[in-house]
This record gives sequence, structure tokens and C-alpha cells, in this order.
Amino acid sequence: MKIIYYLLLLSFVNIGCNTQQSKTSFKSIPVTYPNTLKDSTVDHYFGIAVPDPYRWLENDTAENTKQWVAAQNKVTNDYLNQIPFRSTIHQRLEELWNYDSYSAPSHEGDYVYYYKKTGLQNQSVLYRQKKGSQEPEVFLDPNSFSNNGTTSLAGVSFSKDGSLAAYQISEGGSDWRKLIIIDAITKKQIGDTLIDVKFSGIAWKKNEGIYYCSYDKPKEGSQLAGKTDQHKLFFHKLGDKQSQDQLVFGGSATPRRYIGAEVSENERWLIIYAANSTYGSEVYVQDLSKPSSIVTVVDNMKNQTGILTVDDQYFYIQTDVNAPKGKMVVAPIDQPAPANWKTLIPEQKEVLSVTSSGGQIYCSYLKDAITKVFQYDLSGKQIREIALPGLGSAYGFSGKKADKELYFTYSSYTTPSTIYKMDIATGKTEVYKHSGVKFKSEEYESNQVFYTSKDGTKIPMIITHKKGIKLDGTNPTLLYGYGGFSVNITPYFSTSDIILLENGGVYAVANLRGGGEYGEEWHVAGTKLNKQNVFDDFSAAAKYLVDNKYCSRSTLAIQGESNGGLLVGACITREPGIAKVAFPFVGVMDMLRYHKFTAGAGWAYDYGTSEDNKEMFEYLKAYSPIHNFKPNTAYPATLVMTADHDDRVVPAHSFKFTATQQANHQGENPVLIRIETKAGHGSGRSTEQVIKAEADKWAFLFYNMQIQPK
Repeated sequence: MKIIYYLLLLSFVNIGCNTQQSKTSFKSIPVTYPNTLKDSTVDHYFGIAVPDPYRWLENDTAENTKQWVAAQNKVTNDYLNQIPFRSTIHQRLEELWNYDSYSAPSHEGDYVYYYKKTGLQNQSVLYRQKKGSQEPEVFLDPNSFSNNGTTSLAGVSFSKDGSLAAYQISEGGSDWRKLIIIDAITKKQIGDTLIDVKFSGIAWKKNEGIYYCSYDKPKEGSQLAGKTDQHKLFFHKLGDKQSQDQLVFGGSATPRRYIGAEVSENERWLIIYAANSTYGSEVYVQDLSKPSSIVTVVDNMKNQTGILTVDDQYFYIQTDVNAPKGKMVVAPIDQPAPANWKTLIPEQKEVLSVTSSGGQIYCSYLKDAITKVFQYDLSGKQIREIALPGLGSAYGFSGKKADKELYFTYSSYTTPSTIYKMDIATGKTEVYKHSGVKFKSEEYESNQVFYTSKDGTKIPMIITHKKGIKLDGTNPTLLYGYGGFSVNITPYFSTSDIILLENGGVYAVANLRGGGEYGEEWHVAGTKLNKQNVFDDFSAAAKYLVDNKYCSRSTLAIQGESNGGLLVGACITREPGIAKVAFPFVGVMDMLRYHKFTAGAGWAYDYGTSEDNKEMFEYLKAYSPIHNFKPNTAYPATLVMTADHDDRVVPAHSFKFTATQQANHQGENPVLIRIETKAGHGSGRSTEQVIKAEADKWAFLFYNMQIQPK
């Protein structure tokens, strides 16, 4: 057993509008870690022995793992329960979350559909309103799917005429879904519930049936952690048993790790994407208007290519073939191979993302992670730049060919998400729905800076705080990063972050290499043998914040999720003094074995694997978080978060990371793990689960920084 006495100072602070001074004692909280047994497991890579003493924690269904989880959660809960202002933060978050939120509407048949979450409801409800009617009705209420709000609605797709609908549900946050088909008018189920659906969209073939994707379910006992490697595209005919579903693509005949499918709006073309990693895909099409075979459009996975829309002559395609930042091309429908492509909208200086609505193309570009949007017609002629409310993120701009108006959402770090309606013909926009969150945007500001990483590369970072704060190194600061899989981290509004900002805090987001903010070259600069660049970029961001007096090391926290969890784990093992507090959430922590779980092998484009060659193995081992803790070292106060149903980044990563850190750590800072039950990688969590987790995070941050929030 290791006992750590967490010593903090006494602090006095005025609270709220009470004129009396309230005394809060930051007393020591004793932490007794569970005794985590070590086994003798040793792996050998290229003749090098690598112990893996906590291998047994990979068995998520074993009784000793369950006991370990229960013991760790008890330690964490006991610690958090002793933070006196934890309940106050929870109450404040409930106040902030207690508003009605909406999605942009969509038109399906004779109805307008939209999501609405009322107050503290756990899940958003799908409503519909008949055109011309004054009253909406509930179409699907996922709050009725389970007693505790942990079963969520994970996607709905309507047939073209709106008479049929298919929807997926996720239980406990799992990526394994159930799929239910209903008559959209009567809301009555058609046929049996389809099971074991994973990483799948839903594509309607007229009103005959749907295309969907799945894997073979791993063997009993490892269904959440077991490797899923061969994706399959099926066609399900309405009324048939699932066992009768036709295999269209994938499986052992054409093994691919990821497959996606959609049907063109004119219902003529089935479009299939196939890939073995998270970047690059083959593209296939099948003419559904006549008996025909599947035709290859792109026969390799070297680039990212997607079909935006199609008419009687052309496929309209976004691709980064010979254009790292993206371009639009057209391909004749009878000869769609790349040799016949013609450029429609050439590559620009900024990264391109495209959508379509009303027979128009919308090109969204990132300028230093800030959105700007241009409208084009199908001949490639630019019509206008869409006027946006400010420097932030805008998304949406999609709909049906017949639409006369579209809806898009705008937000920034200081502007809550607002839905706008735009007239497609004139470009005129107006507010459709304001956010109901109680936040005074005018009292806060965001500023973008560019700092220098270790190798001289300029990295953008957006820093948000209350106007007029004093930069004296005392402000509680949270630095967030991701840096992987070509993911763009663009400005967004977080209700939870209000807790930090209204207490004089600073929120900083660094756009690290490995992301896609500057195109594929920026992405590749943070992959495989370049992964160290990502950690250097993040470390330099922390240094910038300290050097410029936003905070000190003792008032700095770092956070990342998934690949960002890896980022935080790698940074604290190589630089234990980087911050006072660390939040590695649902992280990839075992870089030698990540590819052996669920769909992890698909991440090899970014990471490489320990089996590739000796150089790759040694590179991975040199930064793999669980392999780089040093004995008797003081690490930051660490709160790991994961979930028992995370079947994307399996919780074993976080289990082994925590056990290793607890065994090597010394000093005053606590090392805790919070393991959510009936939750997955993040999506679909109930409002109650989100608020509890965020309250625990902020309470942990303020207590370890010796700062009492208002």
C-alpha cells in the first residue's frame, strides 16, 4: 500500500453576494491506493524484452478486474467527496445546463423534424411538425429507452419520400448499435430489430430496404475489447430476417477494416467507401437503376476522396489527390476513374470541406482554424462569400437539392451555438434559434497567438478569458490539445468551461501538428516517426502560457481526450513538471498493443505499430505513456477518466496507465481514476453523467491549485 498525504494551504475567499467572509480549509486528504498486483508477463519485440505487469487488467470481464475497478472508484469518490465546493460546482453546472436547446430542422416528406432538449433532460428528443400545423409532436424520445438515460439515439435516416425511417440506438455508450425500422407516419416498427451494427450509416434503397455495416461480433467474454477487423456492407430488405441480409461488399471476399455507404439523392447510385486506416479510401459506385456490378472509381487508399453529389452527367467529388488542402473535381458518370476528372474548384491556400444544398456547393475553408464559407454553383462559379457573425466555426450548409433555404450553426469560444437560416438565392441570413445558455459573451474575449515549437514551427493557439483580467501568473488555466488523425480543432462553445472563465480562468486551445488545420502535410508532420512534434508543440504551448504570465506551472492544467489523452499521458511522463494538474481522458496509453483491440489497427496510419520494424517499435516505446513512468518521481495531480463501455479506446489503456503511475509516483499530488459505468467513448452520455463528470473535473482542478471558485 502506498499512502500519500495531500498537503494544501489555508485560503480565504468572498463568496457570491454575501458580505461575510467564508473560510475554506484546503486540508490534507489522505489517499490509500488499491494494491494492484503485478504478473510476470513479458513480450519480446525484435529481441528486446518488455514487461507488461498489468496485462491482466486487459480482461474487462474478469472478476479481479471488476474488483480493481470498484476499489479505484471508491478511492476516487472518497477523495472527491471531501472537496467542500464540489457540490457547489455541480449546482452551478445544473443552472448553466438548464435551458432548452435545439438542432437545425430538416424536411422529410410532409414534416419538419428537429431535436429539442428541455432543461436537464438526459437525451435530446426528436420532434416533428406537419407543414401548416401549429403543434409539434414527439417522434422519438430516447429518454424513454432506458430508466437512467444511458441509452441514446445514434442516428436517424428517412426514405426519400419521408414515409419510412430507420434509427440506431446505443446502449451504455457502446459503438455496437441496434437498428430499428419504422413506418414514419404511424411510428410502428417494421420487421425485427437488427443487432450487432457498428460504425454504420443508414442508406435507403428507395422504399425497398436499407444498406448498413457491421463486423462479426467478437467471441463472448471480449465483446467490448475484441478486435474488429473485417467490416461488411449488407442490404436488408424490408420484412426479411437479418440472417437473410445480402452481403454487398467486404468480409473475407474483399477484406476492409472500414466501409461506408450512401445512396445518391436521385436514388440511382450506391456509393461505397472502403479503407484500412483512418486516412485514405477506395471509392466504388453501383448503378441501382439497372442490374449492374460495382464499378471502381478510386482503386487505392493513398488519398481522401468523397462524392458530394451527382446529376445526370457528373459525379461531383472532393479529393486531395495532387491537392493536399483539397479541391473539387467532376467525373463523367460513365467513366468516373481519376484519368477522366476535371477540376471544378481548384485547391486554395486553406483546407477545404464541402457540402451541398439547393443545387449549390458550399466550400468551407479554414484560415488558421477559423471558418470562412463560399457559395458556388455546379459549374464552379463563385456566387458569394457567406457572411458569418465573427471569427469562429460555422457548419451545416447541407440539405436537399430542392431546398430554398438552409440552416447553419455558428459558435466560438465566447459565443454559444446559434442556428442561422439562409436564403439560398439571395444569401440573406437571419437568426433562427438563439442559445438559451446564460452567458454574457460581451464580458469575455478570445485572442489568437502564434508561438514557436521546438523545431521553429509556428503553432496557432486561441486563448479565451474574461476581459481585463490581470496577467500575473496566478490565473487558473486549462490547456487543451488533440493533434492527430487530421482532426480540426476549431472554435466551439463549451457550457462547462463557463465555470473556469467566470472564476478568472484562462482556456487555451493549441492547434497542434497531426491535426488537419493546414492540410495533409500538417497532419503527416505529427504521425508515425514525426509524432514527437505533437508533444513538442503542446509543451511549447504550456511554456508560452507561463512565460506570458497567463499562469504559472502551479496554476496550469492540461487536458486531452482519446488521441489527446495519449498526448497528455506522453507529456507528463517525459516532462513531469509541465503542469500542476493533468486530465488524460479515454486515452490511448499502450502504444505497443493498441492495435490489438477493437478497431485500433486502423490507427496505424497515424501511429505505426510495434510490429512494423525495430525502428518503429523503439520510437513507440520511447513515448508510450505506460512504458515511460520513472520510479520515485513527482507527477502532476492526475485524474484519469474512462468508461466501462468504451469499445473504441478500451478502458484497459487507462487502467494500466493508472496502475503504473500510482506505482511510480511520489509526492503530494493525488493520482486517481474515475471509471464511468454504462458509458462509452463520450457520445450519447446522459446530461446527468456529463454534469457529474465535469463537476468532478473542475473540483479536482481548483482544489489542487489551491483556488476556491465562487
